[in-house]
Amino acid sequence: MTSRKTTSAAIVQCSTSNHGTTTDVLALSQSDVAVLAETFRLLGDQSRLKILLQCMRGSVAVGDIAGSLDLSQSLVSHHLRLLRGARLVRGERLVRGERLVRGERQAKHIFYGIADQHVSQVLQDMAVHISEDRHDD
Repeated sequence: MTSRKTTSAAIVQCSTSNHGTTTDVLALSQSDVAVLAETFRLLGDQSRLKILLQCMRGSVAVGDIAGSLDLSQSLVSHHLRLLRGARLVRGERLVRGERLVRGERQAKHIFYGIADQHVSQVLQDMAVHISEDRHDD
């Protein structure tokens, strides 16, 4: 195994308490690179990206997403299934108006939200990035 010099920018520290590991992004396995590429491919679809942005506002029902984006519920459900498979969103249900519980239904409604802070941060960072590019022109 050869040693590689890495800069602090090449190391990403996970801020979520249950992930306390450091990842050298330059040393990802082929499998990890494939998963990362598939994740970005999923984010490359405008409808899926709009759905993710809707989910950043908090837990939202499929019907509400469909209505606000003028998409069919079946299409939104299909996109959410792909996003959930990539661990970008999670499904939850409202329990007696208090707490959200993952993956359950209430009156045939599942509410979706961003899976974790990492997904939210990537979307926020890229939004800032494109905004800066526009202002630099």
